[in-house]
Amino acid sequence: MKNSHPKIGIRPIIDGRRGGIRESLEEMTMGMAQSVAKLYAAKLRYADGAPVECVIADTTIGGVAEAAAATDKFRDNNVGAVLSVTPCWCYGSETIDMDPLMPKAIWGFNKTQRPGAVYLASALAGHNQKGLPAFGIYGSEVQEQDDNSITPDVEEKLLRFGRAAVAVMEMRGKSYLSIGSVSMGIAGSMPDPDFFQEYLGMRNEAVDCSEIARRIELGIYDKEEFERAMAWVEKHCKTHEGEDLNPEHLRYSREKKDEVWEYVVKMTMIFRDLMVGNPKLAEMGFEEEAAGHNAIAGGFQGQRQWTDWLPNADFTEAIMASTFDWNGPKAPTPFATENDTCNGIAMMLGSLVSGSAPCFHDVRTYWSPEACERVTGQKPDGVAANGFIHLINSGATALDGSGACVDAEGNHVMKPFWEMTDADIKACLNATDWCRADYEYFRGGGYSSHFRCKAEMPVTMLRFNIVEGIGPVLQIAEGWTADLPDEIHNTIDKRTDPTWPTTWFCPRLTGQGAFTDVYSVMANWGANHGVTVYGHVGADLITLASMLRIPVTMHNVPAEKVYRPHAWNSFGTQDQQAADYAACKQYGPLYR
Repeated sequence: MKNSHPKIGIRPIIDGRRGGIRESLEEMTMGMAQSVAKLYAAKLRYADGAPVECVIADTTIGGVAEAAAATDKFRDNNVGAVLSVTPCWCYGSETIDMDPLMPKAIWGFNKTQRPGAVYLASALAGHNQKGLPAFGIYGSEVQEQDDNSITPDVEEKLLRFGRAAVAVMEMRGKSYLSIGSVSMGIAGSMPDPDFFQEYLGMRNEAVDCSEIARRIELGIYDKEEFERAMAWVEKHCKTHEGEDLNPEHLRYSREKKDEVWEYVVKMTMIFRDLMVGNPKLAEMGFEEEAAGHNAIAGGFQGQRQWTDWLPNADFTEAIMASTFDWNGPKAPTPFATENDTCNGIAMMLGSLVSGSAPCFHDVRTYWSPEACERVTGQKPDGVAANGFIHLINSGATALDGSGACVDAEGNHVMKPFWEMTDADIKACLNATDWCRADYEYFRGGGYSSHFRCKAEMPVTMLRFNIVEGIGPVLQIAEGWTADLPDEIHNTIDKRTDPTWPTTWFCPRLTGQGAFTDVYSVMANWGANHGVTVYGHVGADLITLASMLRIPVTMHNVPAEKVYRPHAWNSFGTQDQQAADYAACKQYGPLYR
């Protein structure tokens, strides 16, 4: 899948009056545009790890003709979002961007000599009147005329807008690939093509599970890569085979274990090839299969028709979502267990804004401090003092979720793939064992990734849902993973399937609404699945959701970090959640 990166267009807006005013502002105005382009290149990346690219208009924009010229240039250079910058008064509706599909923001410099903030207010009023939502960026402190620096509060909003805009651009024109159909009656695994098209600008692709068997049977995969992958599995996975808890008569022989390993590795390669294509297949004479489905996210039905017969995709799903495989560091692929497309969407959104591997979980059990003490004899403390939620999945979670990576200060973290070292990869592999799948769940066998997250890390849990009468909604819960004492972990973990990966999640509480206590978070969660990504990225997700016109039904992000288009203020400033719902309903899907 090869295409040029979508870019952010920067529009330097200027007072169009010639004869001294415009001329005196040219260098400063173009300098603002260049400083933002440098900021984005230094601090933002695409999903493939490349620095974000910007396209600056050829000239400053003082009127409609120059605005049109900038639009033409942006159209020719794959621009998908625009940022206007100005240090001065300019002519509002003559200079604003009018493309309804472009996420847009305006930075008005806070100076007294030249009132960029006045243009900002005028232009935002024009955007609001025309139904073209735009984000406003305005520094909290007045800067001197010779101070052209980007202040920390302005930088935060520039980056928040840019990060969300890049996510919007990355999704546009891509596909969500469903391998198989509906799993076990899970409503989330029934893709809604209207949502994908109208809100994300994506299409839905679907492949029957028989395509996996066909490609394995006919050898439609890269044989050289398969040998390399198996050598990696021999070294890092077979040496970490976990406990087989199945009855003695159902346990694998060594020969059968080796056969299953080969099968699941082939599945992993085939899933990837279905998603993004593989030119090697064309060299083998399979030109159609080599093309792939231009997919940025996907999911596999698995249960039950496939897994009652053939090995499950636990290994495949875990490796695809991780930041590495046998080829070394790689971009994680949001890929949903049970083809829960709603959770697949959450994986995609979370990974795009965080740069980290998305971890798929069952939101399994809330444990109060009292219940924990009753069952284990110990009361939790630290981040888990108010209770915790057991996040677990049937063997398919990104290995990064083990928290085995460490930063330069020795803190346990999850890294973007471009920062993954050989030591990081080895640590994640050593923290994971591969248990024979539970026959009661998976009659066709397979291997479940099993780890215990022993790190205390900042994470954000999210979930995307569709509600009749409302439409799409997003849930966000910032918090931490907890490293519980062995006595607590071992006792509770054995109450479910101890061959699956476990994460103990502790949301940050606010004492209000869905975050009154940990129980309330669990009780208000919208489905049985959720996703965690590294870091507290709830504010970025809120900004992204507003661009897509998806209301946020619950979050614990501090109010001062919430950043939405300026027009949202006109729907009410006392109740931000109600204003968000009203604005999203009024403006409707971005691509409608």
